[in-house]
Amino acid sequence: MRRTVLLTLSIVAGVTLMACQQQANQPSTNENKMAAASPEAPKKTAAYDAEAVSNRIITQVAGVKENDIVFINGGVRDFELLEDLNTDTRKVGAFGLLTVSSDRMAKKYYEEVPEKYDTQSPDFDLKLATMPTVAINVDSNEVEGVLADVSPTRLANTAKTGAPVGELFQKRNVRQVEIGNDLYPTDWRAKRLGISLDDLTKTFWSAVNADYSGVQATGEKVKATLSAGKELHITSPEGTDLKLKIDARPFFVSDGIISAEDVQKGGPAVSVFLPAGEVYAAPVAGSAEGKVVIAQEFYRGKEITNLTLVFANGKMTSMNGSGPGFDALKKDYDATSDPGKDLFSYIDFGINPSLKIWPASKVGNWVQAGMVSVGTGFNTWTGGDNKATFDAGGHLPGCTVTLDGKTIIEKGEWKS
Repeated sequence: MRRTVLLTLSIVAGVTLMACQQQANQPSTNENKMAAASPEAPKKTAAYDAEAVSNRIITQVAGVKENDIVFINGGVRDFELLEDLNTDTRKVGAFGLLTVSSDRMAKKYYEEVPEKYDTQSPDFDLKLATMPTVAINVDSNEVEGVLADVSPTRLANTAKTGAPVGELFQKRNVRQVEIGNDLYPTDWRAKRLGISLDDLTKTFWSAVNADYSGVQATGEKVKATLSAGKELHITSPEGTDLKLKIDARPFFVSDGIISAEDVQKGGPAVSVFLPAGEVYAAPVAGSAEGKVVIAQEFYRGKEITNLTLVFANGKMTSMNGSGPGFDALKKDYDATSDPGKDLFSYIDFGINPSLKIWPASKVGNWVQAGMVSVGTGFNTWTGGDNKATFDAGGHLPGCTVTLDGKTIIEKGEWKS
């Protein structure tokens, strides 16, 4: 699932409170455990300019101000960046709370925590969620499909239990920055994209710290075009043939900066996904008609081929596919009782020209210019009201899109 809660708290993912602003003359009770974070201890140098990225995120992307309360979460591999984010937060007079998450901690939750606690009321997390004005999350996933063998029922229950935390973040207009956007450089992702980890790392962090002025301008142009239209028709060589209405639906732009105007709007406008470059909306309810065919997708680390979703009156009437990933997807689908799981819920357009599908790759990404992504289920990140803890869908590389009969994307390329 994508974008349900940008900063998942302890009940769902097993996040541990790791560090916060220390009183000047108060020694830490965890001095030995935290030795690796001390100035004197050796630490691994990041494969990117962590200070530059941190400064950009705090001062420009999230626009952190004096007295803001900033929740910062990430993995040990990016601890230098997390340290810098915490320090830069304090440098502008804001207060940071740093937490750490990991694959091992997430997996151990399901291996060792009794199942009865999956549905325990998240009172502590809800109290924490009343505090932040900003939340920054750095993707900490290292292993593909780390939860692939977990019971679908347990996954559905913990997702449902944690959902109110994400809802409170959005209700309070917490400015949220997610660094990863399904492109964070890992060994498994580099292999899937058909490039070296080194190249993926350089490309990713360069994009995260890029000047987004061009993306902002393109985003506003695309938003204006889409906002003036009524009906989209999407086709692809794989067999996608889908129509949906967007008349009077608000479009949002993830352009890399949470502006003052975004803060005034609130809701989805104050969320940014880095690398940036997307325009998205929740289409008119009940309007989706036709078929979506996704040639290749992965679910919990397992491959799905020819994922086919059929829609009538905005509701998914059938879902078919092959491969081990489809079996896993179907089990999670069956374990979710919320009827919102069947409703067509989002349309997403990539607008970043500098991030493309690499030649050896068969999969897409959200932000590539000309990419179209669609799906069912959870969609409050697009301005919708579907809170189902399940979604099905994916990317449609190379598709053609018409808006009220006029071609706006042809074979995966935006038409000027």
